[in-house]
Amino acid sequence: MAADILALGEPMVEFNQTGADGGRSYLQGFGGDTSNAAIAAARQGASVGYLSAVGDDVYGRMLRELWTREGVDDAGVGTDALGFTAVYFVNHDDKGHHFSFFRKGSAASRMRPQDLPLERIRAAKVLHLSGISAAISDTACDTCLAAVDTAKSAGVRVSFDTNLRLKLWPIARARAVMREFIRQSDICLPSYEDISAISGLDDADALADFCLQLGAKTVALKLGERGALLADGQKRIRLQPHPCQPVDATGAGDTFGGALLARLVAGDDLETAGRYATVAAALSTEGYGAVEPIPRADAVRAAMTQGSKP
Repeated sequence: MAADILALGEPMVEFNQTGADGGRSYLQGFGGDTSNAAIAAARQGASVGYLSAVGDDVYGRMLRELWTREGVDDAGVGTDALGFTAVYFVNHDDKGHHFSFFRKGSAASRMRPQDLPLERIRAAKVLHLSGISAAISDTACDTCLAAVDTAKSAGVRVSFDTNLRLKLWPIARARAVMREFIRQSDICLPSYEDISAISGLDDADALADFCLQLGAKTVALKLGERGALLADGQKRIRLQPHPCQPVDATGAGDTFGGALLARLVAGDDLETAGRYATVAAALSTEGYGAVEPIPRADAVRAAMTQGSKP
C-alpha cells in the first residue's frame, strides 16, 4: 500500500547521555533526522514509509524492529552487506547538546539513484528529505536530487528540512546544494541558525523571504524557544512556543516537521497544522532521546486543549 509521506535519509542508533552516574550512563535510542520525522508523522496517525539503507548488522535489525513497531513501512530500505548502520552519541552541558557521529561509509551514505523505488515515490503525497540526507556522500546527494526530480514530475509535494551540519560538508557546497533543494521545495522547514548561515541574514522575516524568493512555496521557520514563523507568500503567521519543561531538544525540529506534514496531509490548513506541530515539538523536549519522547496524537491534543483553557 502506498504511503502518504515518504522520508529519505540516514537512520541511526543513538546513545544519549543522561544525568546518572556523573554523566557516564547513556540511554540507547534511535535517531537520524528524517527517520525521526517519519516516526513523528506516524505517531500523529499519518501513513508513512522510509527510503534508505542499513547494514546487515544488529543495529540495522533494531531499526527495522523500531519502524515495524511505529507503523513505518520499511519496504524501501535496503540492506547493504558492505556498509554498516551509523551510530551517534549525544552529550549535554550548560551550553546545550553536542553530537558525535560515526557514519562515514555507512550503508545510507552508499545509496545511489538506481536504488530508488521510483513507483513508491510517485504514489506518495509528500517526499521528505533534509540537508543531512544530501550531505552524507556525493552518491546520497545524487540520490536525493533524483528522488526530488521523480516527485516533482509526478506532482508529489517535496518537503525539505535544512539541518545544516558543517562537519559533513563545507559551507560553500552546503549553500549551493541547499539553495537547489529550497528552490524545489513545496514545504521548506529551515531552522533559524541553518538558514542564517546559508543566507547571511539574521531577521526572521528576511529569512522566510529568502526561502520564498528562491522558490519555496511554503516556509515553516523554526525559531526554537521563540516558536515558529509560517509564510506562504500570501500570509505570515507567528506561532508562540508551547510551555514545557525541556531536558533534551535533540529531536524537536524533526518532531515539528513530521507533525506538520502529518496534519497537512490530513487536510489541516497551514496555521492549524503549524500550531499542532509547535505543541508536538515542545512535548518532545521533555524526555531524553530523539525518538522516545515524541508524543502521540492524543497527548498533543490534550496539551492543546489544556493550553486553550483560560
